[in-house]
Amino acid sequence: MMHRLNDIKDLKLMANTVRQDLIRMLAEAGSGHTAGPLGMADMMTALRLHFLRIDPKNPKDPDRDILILSNGHICPLQYVCMAEAGFFPKKELMTLRKLGSRLQGHPHRKSLPGLETTSGPLGCGISQACGIALAHRYDKKKSRIFVMTSDGEHEEGNTWEGVMLAAKYDLDIIAIMDRNRIQIGGDTEKVMPLDPVKEKYKAFNWKVYETDGHDMKKIVSTLQKALKQKGPRMIIAHTVPGKDISWIEGDHTWHGKTPSKEEAEKMLEELEKVRFKIIADKR
Repeated sequence: MMHRLNDIKDLKLMANTVRQDLIRMLAEAGSGHTAGPLGMADMMTALRLHFLRIDPKNPKDPDRDILILSNGHICPLQYVCMAEAGFFPKKELMTLRKLGSRLQGHPHRKSLPGLETTSGPLGCGISQACGIALAHRYDKKKSRIFVMTSDGEHEEGNTWEGVMLAAKYDLDIIAIMDRNRIQIGGDTEKVMPLDPVKEKYKAFNWKVYETDGHDMKKIVSTLQKALKQKGPRMIIAHTVPGKDISWIEGDHTWHGKTPSKEEAEKMLEELEKVRFKIIADKR
């Protein structure tokens, strides 16, 4: 089994490591998505390296936890956390988007052990989670099912079909929304308003939680609360796209572009300063 990180400070430091690895691999690839992965690094670190029950040496265990990445374009983040968990060597991260690489620009479940679904077309994740949850109910499996989704992909009708189905059959699903309020075309509330999203999910009979997507202690606490419940649950994680890189935070133009080698060096310098602050923090 993989080594779990149980200390909050260790998780914070790992999230910083994850962000640094993200910048290196994206700069090497020369294409990909930067803002979203940086914004969800804390949540993915907590989920992949603290909560998920899945053995990298036995990734097909029928009772393993399931994580579906609906917003597949942030897959570099998932790849980094999987490498940290021991699914493949970290040096392979530098092959992102290269010809013949297992680390494709959007995840392909047959190319890499530990990936549950192929994603790219947005809006499919919650519906996929519903299908898996129904199958696991019939098979009496012990798996816990998580799905990461973005706020922008809630423009897709398929998302809401899954939301309704999960409520109808009271499916045990924990969805986590990246509420960063941007998408490739700009501010989500200008492109297609989503709020009041909390009330919308409640109206569909989901249990809804909100958390600061950059406060590791709150992230862990919120996931623990959600895991104690049954039925469909939504965690709205309020995040900042491009988190910890001050000059790209909140900038939607970084949704789908990567840093140059020079920009990457500046980003890594800033992330090192964040790391020193984490180490110095006595809380």
